[in-house]
Formats: sequence, C-alpha cells, structure tokens
Amino acid sequence: MALEKGTKAPDFILPSTSGKQFHLSKDFGGKACIIYFYPKDFTKGCTAEACEFRDHFESFRELDIPIVGISRDTISSHQKFKKEHRLPFELLSDAKGGVCEDYDALIPIVRMPKRITYLLNKNHRIEAVFQDMFDAKSHISKMVEEVKNS
Repeated sequence: MALEKGTKAPDFILPSTSGKQFHLSKDFGGKACIIYFYPKDFTKGCTAEACEFRDHFESFRELDIPIVGISRDTISSHQKFKKEHRLPFELLSDAKGGVCEDYDALIPIVRMPKRITYLLNKNHRIEAVFQDMFDAKSHISKMVEEVKNS
C-alpha cells in the first residue's frame, strides 16, 4: 500500500546520475515534484515508463515540476540507461532499498522496487499517488492529469 495523500514525504539523500548526492528537501525545496520508483533499468516496462516521462518532460518543466526516478540499480547502470534513452532528469540509486522502503515502494522478500509514482506539493506533502506494476504508461498520464487538476 502506498503512502497516503496528505502525508509528509520522507526526506532522503541518495547518489544521483549527476555525480552528486541528491537531497530532496534541499534540491527540490519549496517545489512541487514527481518521484517515481521503478523495478529495474533496461527492462521493457521500466524503459517504456522512463521514455514516457522523457516525452512529457517539457509539460512538467513548464510548470516547474522536476522529476526523479529511483530504483535499486547502481549509478553506473543508471548512467547508461539515462544516456541510451536520452532522459532529461536524474536517476537516483537506492542500493540498500531504504528510501524505497520509506515510501512503501519495496516488494517484501524479493526487495525489488514497486512501480509507484508520487506527486509532491511544494511543501512535500503527497498530492497524488499512482501504483500499477504492469501499466507503466498510465503513471505519466495520471500525473499529467493530477498536475492539471491541482
């Protein structure tokens, strides 16, 4: 079960494809943002989802809503994935799965991230959440719809 709407999003620090440590409250402080969790780089569903976010990136950028993707893959894998698919947003590595766990985005026992997307408001409270392991493209359309309605 995902974190509930209205809940304060847990703050975190993770390594980023930028080569720096990403700190949610500092890097996206005072901004609405999208955080999406996904199972694995280079898999069919995850590639489709990342490319959908890429293809709609300008819509979110015009509204000053940055995006980050998080999985348990290494930064090296993320950098290759980002380059190959020309992703204009950062990917973060949650190698130990702690942030995934904090966002209830980790499948128990196998400890693989779920496919879950959060829209945070400028105070980093959860404005919307969408969770569907098998319908990667719906995450983006749902977030576009939520952004337009907020």
